[in-house]
This record gives sequence, structure tokens and C-alpha cells, in this order.
Amino acid sequence: MIRTPYDHRVSPDSSARLRLRHRRSLSPPLTSSAARRPYDGATAAMAQYHLSAQLRGHEDDVRGICICGDAGIATSSRDRTVKFWTQHPEKKHEYILSKTLVGHSSFVGPLAWIPPSDRFPEGGLVSGGMDTLVLLWDLHKGEVVETMKGHTSQVTGLAVDNNGDIISSSMDCTVRRWRNGSAVEAQVIPQLSFGKEGHVYIHSQDMQMWALTGQPLLEMIGHTSLVYSVDAHSSGVIVSGSEDRSAKIWKDGICVQSIEHPGCIWGAKFLENGDIVTACSDGIVRIWTTDNNRFCSDEELAAFTDLISQYTLSRKTVGGLKLSDLPGIEALQVPGNSDGQTLIVREGDNGVAYSWNSKELKWDKIGEVVDGPGDAAAAPGQFHDGVRYDFVFNVDIGDGEPMRKLPYNRSDDPYAVADKWLLKENLPLTYRQQVVEFILQNSGQNNFVPDPSFRDPYTGANAYVPGQSASSTVSPPKQTFKHIPKNGMLTFETAQFEGILKKLSEFNGTLSSDLEQKELSLSEIELSRLAAVAKVLKETSFYHTSKLADADMALLLKMLKSWPTQMMFPVIDFLRMFVLHPDGATLLLKTIESGNDVLAETFHKVLAPPVQPPNVLTTLRAVTNLFDKPCLYQWLRIHCAEIIDSVSSCKPTFSKNAHLAYSTLLLNYAVLSIESKDEQSQAQILSAALEIAEDDTQDADSKYRALVAIGSLMLNGLVKSIALDLDVKSVANAARASKDLKIAEVGADIELLTR
Repeated sequence: MIRTPYDHRVSPDSSARLRLRHRRSLSPPLTSSAARRPYDGATAAMAQYHLSAQLRGHEDDVRGICICGDAGIATSSRDRTVKFWTQHPEKKHEYILSKTLVGHSSFVGPLAWIPPSDRFPEGGLVSGGMDTLVLLWDLHKGEVVETMKGHTSQVTGLAVDNNGDIISSSMDCTVRRWRNGSAVEAQVIPQLSFGKEGHVYIHSQDMQMWALTGQPLLEMIGHTSLVYSVDAHSSGVIVSGSEDRSAKIWKDGICVQSIEHPGCIWGAKFLENGDIVTACSDGIVRIWTTDNNRFCSDEELAAFTDLISQYTLSRKTVGGLKLSDLPGIEALQVPGNSDGQTLIVREGDNGVAYSWNSKELKWDKIGEVVDGPGDAAAAPGQFHDGVRYDFVFNVDIGDGEPMRKLPYNRSDDPYAVADKWLLKENLPLTYRQQVVEFILQNSGQNNFVPDPSFRDPYTGANAYVPGQSASSTVSPPKQTFKHIPKNGMLTFETAQFEGILKKLSEFNGTLSSDLEQKELSLSEIELSRLAAVAKVLKETSFYHTSKLADADMALLLKMLKSWPTQMMFPVIDFLRMFVLHPDGATLLLKTIESGNDVLAETFHKVLAPPVQPPNVLTTLRAVTNLFDKPCLYQWLRIHCAEIIDSVSSCKPTFSKNAHLAYSTLLLNYAVLSIESKDEQSQAQILSAALEIAEDDTQDADSKYRALVAIGSLMLNGLVKSIALDLDVKSVANAARASKDLKIAEVGADIELLTR
């Protein structure tokens, strides 16, 4: 991990990109308007929730929860069923399976409750599925009484109107109203996903609460992955369920409790008594309570706690290795094979490295192993959601939508991976073959032959490759490489906006208190606008809809042009994130094309002696981020020689992080120069990268990226002969002898090219 001047962490990405050819459509989930009975939650809001009951019966992910008044709880699942649970006649805090409803041909999602009536003496249920159907169930009979067809994609939300009409939303971007089984109305809807809860809207992806007037009320920060479900109680308590395996309890915008689960939480709902029901990907429905009279038994709690511990242990990695795969300390009883041999063993919840001391015939303890800064950026072999994969690909859905991450291991079935990923991202399964072909091409598995007996667990379809018989194979290439060539660009995508804004405000206060520089300071309105822009930049999930204006570029331009050099580093860091937004890059290019090359001007300003290390670091990262936007490639090509020469002259002032940013910049330039077939630029980049590779004081990550640049230029560029003349073979041999695995591997790649 890489620390910045504001003590935040950056995880560059180095994955290939897949662009899907059609636009993703999102539809808002609908919720019932039925009011819940109020309860006194003042005490419960601060009391801790404990496990009350576990409802077992589903055979796959539980996707939806519906609280059916006093009658019971309905749940839907990827196993294509809906199950209805009622309270145990004697143990009121426990539930028993009453009915299993079978009728959907694919996984079932949203549910809605219809209270008992003359038509439905025990009540009714409405369910929506991946099969595009909306089904109405009579609970007394356990049968489908109405099948509503009309949607052309997955049903994402359901509600029942006061007049009995059923309203459904779908990924086909329509909302339909059904009456007596027939559609009476369909209107196209915008691409929003808000859930209405009482007097506010809660947006489940970024955990923000909005008043009906549109006024933002709260931003709840705590989840580390996608939030799939949010529910609010009349007491003001909120529960959210996330892909990060936690259900979080919120009061007044503050997370007061986090409940860990052994899988993704697809749904979280309040019961009328204040208890919480969660739907988990392990197929189990769980109920949580603050009432000690409804706590589960000590034995059941101990079993659940052990389950969480085992699950956590099975997923924990140290230094890129699964902790559960490491040998125990008994492995230290076996002598090593050579002096300096390294062995990592599991000691409790930690991985500890030992080195074999052949002189004293013992294992010397080196220290605890942690995930280093290069683990998340190495390609292949990257982390995604805390798990290491052979590849993590970027998927471009198009039309300005943010990149999606597609993790993949060579041992996985690409069809199963594609289907699971498409379902997770709510994308049509028609993309399946396109995704599979991309995976096979970019993972070097062009000779993959699908298992003819494979049946997709989600659709039931067979896996096949059009035009390829089961016996056909593709001859492997003569040379195979683990780390080269590099495809795609690396960027520094994470920022601590609070730290940046705080430093900008501090510098602005200094300017405003100086009579000679007061005119350079920002007004209160401009400072507020800067904070608003930061909020837009922070919310990357909405880059496809959020906008930046000319006035925002003008505000940034004012600071870049007029602020003193010693105050530039937070401004440049703001620019680093500004260019990652589609509008930000466009506005910057528009400014440059108008004859106002603020980039070149800023570059000269901050790198003129005497240089200041914070300016150098933020400038290196900002220029590196320009490679994220192809519209800025021409500017980067024009200024390549100037940038590398100027930055090289500042190397004596480099910090460790600056060295890493510099090697990342060179690696991006290597990819760009190969694409443009610019031999002169390739030669300059090669020379600069060789300097890093030959420098024994460089850290492993900087050296690794320089070596990848060298190998890529030799393999796909025009400078292999130059590299050989510069004795690249010695560089490769030295790298191969490194104790750092990825450096040794890329050294072997380069050595292969010298033969």
C-alpha cells in the first residue's frame, strides 16, 4: 500500500479492460407503503443485537425478505423457490417452515405481502424473478393464481397499491401496473435506485438519506463494499446489508453495531417488534434481537461464532497467501534445503516467516507477514475485495458508467465465472459469450475446451464456444510470459478528500490573512463549491450521471495559476482526482485546446528548482492519472521527453512513494509508446527504466514496474536491440536471483527474450 501526504492509501490497478457493447439499465426497487406499528426503540437502538434464530431450508442464496404482518416471514432464493415461515407455536422467537412455493424457472428476488382477505383467507404473496415473471400466490392453497407476463428482463422491485393493483419494476427500465393479472399501465422510468422509507429516501448504494424535498440529511459511512439492502424503523434505527458480509445498525447516521455473516447479505428487514431479519448468501435466514428473552441458546451461538471464525480464517490472506493453506508450526521441525530458504507458517491468525540458518541448523524467525504495497497491483495476481486472483479485469460497460471489476482464476470455469458475475452486476446473460471470450483471450487460455456435460447452475444452459468443436485445440505459443506484456494503464485512484480540503482551507486562510496575497484567496462561496466538487469526485459509482461544469475547471485553474509554489501540492492532488472524472478530463482538454496549457505550465512551475518533495510526488501521480483518459494521450505523447527529463532531474529529492509513482509513470508511458510505435520515446523510457532496475536501493515495487516496462518494450516495442546493447541480460539475471517472487519471475520473462 502507498501512503500520500494526507496519509491515505492508493491501490493502482493493472488489469485488462473489456468493453460491453450495450448500455446497462437499472431500475428502482419498490417498497410497500404499508405503515409499521411503532415501538419504543430508544433503548433498543443502543442495545446490542444478538442472534435469535436461524431459518434453514433454502438450498442457495437467500435473495429477498418480506415481513408478512403477524402471519410470518416470506423469503426468496436463488434456488428458485419462495418459502413462508411462521412462528413456532411454543418457542415464539423461533420459526418453522410452513410452505415452499415452486413456480419460477430462475432465481427469485423481490416479494410483496397481501394481507388476508375474502379472496386470500391466509394472505397472498407476489414474487418477481430472473425469469421476468410476476407471480401472485394464494398462501392457503400454496398455488399460483395469476401469472403476469410483460417484462423483458429481471424483475427488481414489487409493491401492492391500496386498490390491490400490483406494481413491478424491472431491469428493462419499465414500471408496470397489473390489475387482475393483466398489465394496465407501463411507463419508462429513469435509472435510479432509491428506496422510500417513511419521510425520507435512503439510497442503498452510497448510504445517503434524503428528505422528500431533495435535501440531503445523512451520509452513513462504514461499509466497505456494495450495499444491497436498507430498511428503516419508525424509531429512527436503520439496518443495512452489504456484500462486505456485515449487517450494520445505524442511529442518527452513526454505525452503532456491525454484525458479521459468513457471506454476502442480500436483504435486511425489521420485524414489527424491532428484531432484524437478514438474508445471506449461505442460504440461511437469521433473526437478531436486543431482547434477552429471545436470544438463541448458548450452543447455537457458539456454533455460529465458530462458523464465522472458520470462514474468516479461510478467506484471510497474508502476503498474497491464504492463511488456511499455510502449514502449522510443526513444519519448522523439518530442516531446510539451503541457506536462506524462506518458510511461512501459520501461527494463530498470523503468517510468520522463517529463514533457514544452515550454519546453526535452525529456522530463524524473520517476522510477521503482511500484504505489501505490491500485492494489490501486481499483474497477474491481484487482490479484489480482499481475495487474491490470477487476474482482475476492468469491464467497461460504456456510456460513461464506472468500471466494473471481474476477478478470475485460471482454475475457474470461465462460463460459471461469467454467469455469476453478470448476475451480481445485474447485467443481461446475453453478454455471456462475450465475457467468456474476453476472459479466455486475456488469461492466455485460448486452447480451453468446455466440459460438454456442464450445466449452468443459474440458467441451466450448456457451455459452448461457437465454431469450436470439443476436440479442437490451439497450439500454445513458443514463448510464454508471466508478467509481460503490460496491457492497460495504472492509476492512483484513491484520495482522502477530507485531508485535501483541510489543507486547501488552511493555505487559503494563510493567503487571505496576507495583505499582499489576499486577492489570491478563495471566497467562502468558492470554498463551498470546491467541497461540492470533491463530493462529486468522491462518489465514483455515479460518474455516469454526475456532472462537472466550466466554473469548476475555472476554480481549479485559478489556484493552479496563482497560488504560491509551496502551496501547490494539495491543488495538484485535487487535479489528480479531477481528471479521473469523465467531465474533468474533457474540461481539462478543452482548456488546453483553447491555448491555455495549464498542465505544462503547472509542470514547469512545480519542478523548477528548488523543488519541494510534496509537489514532486503529487505531480507524478497527477500525470500518471492522465493515462486513464485516451483523450489526453496526444498531450502525453507531445510532452513525453520533457516530462521524463524534468522528473529525472528531481530524483535526488524522491521519497519512496515518489520512486513508485515515477516507475508507474514510466510503465504507462511504455504502454503508450508501444501503441503509437514511437521508437524515440521507447528508447528514452527504456533507458530510464533500466536505471531503476539497476539501482539496488530501489524498493521491490518500483523495481518490479520498471522491469515490466523493460520487458514490454522488448517484447512488443522497437527497442529490443537497444536493450541488448545496454546489457539488459545482466539486469535480467540479477532480477532472477531476487528473493522477491514477482521480480524473479519478470526477470525470467526478460531473460527469455534475450535468448
